[in-house]
Amino acid sequence: MLQKKGKARMIDTIKKTTLLHEYYAYWVHVYKEGAVRNVTMSKYYQTQLWLKKLCPDLIVSKLTRITYQKLLNNYAEFHERQTTMDFHHQLKAAILDAVDEGFILRDPTRKAIIKGRIPNKKKAKFLNQFELQTLLSNLNLNDKINWDWFILLVAKTGLRFSEALALTPNDFDFSHQQLNINKTWNYKENGGFMPTKNKSSVRKVQIDWQLVIQFSSLISDLEKDKPIFVRGNVYNSTINDILLRHCKKAQIPIISIHGLRHTHASLLLFAGVSIASVARRLGHSSMTTTQKTYLHIIQELENKDIDLVMRSLSGLVN
Repeated sequence: MLQKKGKARMIDTIKKTTLLHEYYAYWVHVYKEGAVRNVTMSKYYQTQLWLKKLCPDLIVSKLTRITYQKLLNNYAEFHERQTTMDFHHQLKAAILDAVDEGFILRDPTRKAIIKGRIPNKKKAKFLNQFELQTLLSNLNLNDKINWDWFILLVAKTGLRFSEALALTPNDFDFSHQQLNINKTWNYKENGGFMPTKNKSSVRKVQIDWQLVIQFSSLISDLEKDKPIFVRGNVYNSTINDILLRHCKKAQIPIISIHGLRHTHASLLLFAGVSIASVARRLGHSSMTTTQKTYLHIIQELENKDIDLVMRSLSGLVN
């Protein structure tokens, strides 16, 4: 196994004998540990495990375009194209550093072809306005906090699952009709508060007067600094199962809790809210993220704009 040695000795070792999966493990240790979130780190570790499985004896200095393409092809046999693309991007970053250091003569990732298994039929990503209204009207919104209230809140705010879990009574600013989003809940491990996904995720989200009235009553007797929804271990699948039952009962497409976030953003865009405003509300790090995520909606809106322009122009008198 590759040891953590001095730089000069490290370079000599990599040039001669280092295996690709060993080099990648060292690269992750140097560049990623302590610099990215635990969720992201787990993806790097998964990539490392797949490298060891698919090419246990491949020496980093022997990596060529052909061997790299074969590696991608082998990975693609087990994964969909998007997952293979993610695998490629994580590997490429490490390999380009190896090229810069002189461990590899030429960039073996150049012009790589990304393949993948045919995706399974996906769940609907978002609901239309009628479907969402049907869903919300079927929720059991009684006088105690439950997961149906959680579903309503996510649908009306577009919060990430972990952001909504982390909400405490202190985060509700009823006088200004705002939610203060400044942390997340570590539901994937042992619970506890964590930082937000990025700096842009720290934000204030406006809420409507109905939510103000409803939640001011619901949380009035709760501890001010404790999560209002968390009671012991929380699993994403639990809320998704509740959503599934509601969707089936309402006879609407089945979506996930993250799909409610997409629904929220989609309805805002169709209502004419600017991409910049939607990006800020969702806590995206840039408008580019919003544009990529909701490209299909933006294109549909652009087509409507073109139709509107053409109708306006056709009405002009020569």
